[in-house]
Amino acid sequence: MLYDSIFARSFSHHELKKMRCGAFFGGLVLGFFICIYFTPYHGPLPFGVTTRAKSSRIVCHFTEPESDFCEMHGDTRILGNSSTIFLPHFSVADMFTKNNWPRIKPYARKTDEGAMQHVRKFKFSQEMPRCTQNHSVPAVLFSIGGYTENYFHSFSDVVIPLYTTTRKFKGQVQFLLADKNVSWTTKFEVVLKKLSNYEAIDIDKDEGVHCFPSMIIGLKKHKDLSIDPLNSPDYSMTNFREFLRSSYYLKREYAIKLGSKGKKRPRLLIISRKRTRTFMNENEIVTMGQNLGFDVVLAEARSNISEFSQLVNSCDVLMGVHGAGLTNIVFLPKNAVLIQVLPFGDFEWIARTFFEDPSKTMNLRYLEYKISEKESSMIQKYSLDDEVFKNPPSVAEKGWSYFKSMYLDNQNVKLDVCRFRATLVEALRMLSM
Repeated sequence: MLYDSIFARSFSHHELKKMRCGAFFGGLVLGFFICIYFTPYHGPLPFGVTTRAKSSRIVCHFTEPESDFCEMHGDTRILGNSSTIFLPHFSVADMFTKNNWPRIKPYARKTDEGAMQHVRKFKFSQEMPRCTQNHSVPAVLFSIGGYTENYFHSFSDVVIPLYTTTRKFKGQVQFLLADKNVSWTTKFEVVLKKLSNYEAIDIDKDEGVHCFPSMIIGLKKHKDLSIDPLNSPDYSMTNFREFLRSSYYLKREYAIKLGSKGKKRPRLLIISRKRTRTFMNENEIVTMGQNLGFDVVLAEARSNISEFSQLVNSCDVLMGVHGAGLTNIVFLPKNAVLIQVLPFGDFEWIARTFFEDPSKTMNLRYLEYKISEKESSMIQKYSLDDEVFKNPPSVAEKGWSYFKSMYLDNQNVKLDVCRFRATLVEALRMLSM
């Protein structure tokens, strides 16, 4: 009102009307230019244009003993069929020099050349291509090449590291699969769907540019078939086994406790093998187990994990010759017993690393049975004076391939059931504790 009275004393009514109209149209023009200038561009970035997202950064870990992995926060893009990951210029410049741009193989067994030769390599680029598909959740890129045709390595190199890397996202994460194997994704479909709410992308064949708010390349691995609580304080093998029990609807949390109410017999699962490291006298072993009071199940590990995990979870003792089939201990109930039968040879370090140490992190009891020369099928080929019997370490010195050929690929087991009986008796004692 004060401003109106001042203007009324200085100008006529007609002049005031003209000034008000001019001010109105001037305001419209000014508002239009303000909107044009300050409205952000929501269209795609043309190829070659660099974005400088404020929060973009990359942290790579190349000194871990088992795996290399990178964590990217901010605008991250990937063109799968060219194996290229695109990052803003300053993000890459902060991490790498022009002559030191690394390539990364997203598989968690980096020191094993045999495994890594079957893993696709990804490179980084500073150029930012136009997005063809935008995603609102983080991405995790990992390979299912390497040794994943082996059941033990599937869990040790992929499934467990995938759990520790992605469980925190609570399903809100997009998996990008390199070296995709349909039989593998079918076998582990339950795990993949439990960890991610989205259909996994076969990134090798994808021709589009996928854009993400963040991305992890590679998986964090600690040890074989184990989770190191020091490196992963939020998760343990106990947590992982609970995750599996929930995923596969496994009923039993604890193994039977003998001596408690009821007369239920403990259940013994014997892992049968058909090609190598087979039990040559399975029927004798079954009979002895039954005579000791076990309900004995003889079964070969099957590819249908949903079915076989139910069988394993129903048992209290699992026994078998060292091999990938023993990986199924992840489905045993707590306080169950693993009996690892070691073929003849220098197997102690392998047995300890692959199954003994991991079993102890799973709340399982562990027993080991080392066969004698007379229980090995090699007795039919070699004399007791041969180096394969007298000096296994000298065989190991000739290299892993030779050792594997001699002791793993060409040896079967005929258990001395009288000698082995004490091991099963000890398993019964453990179940009563």
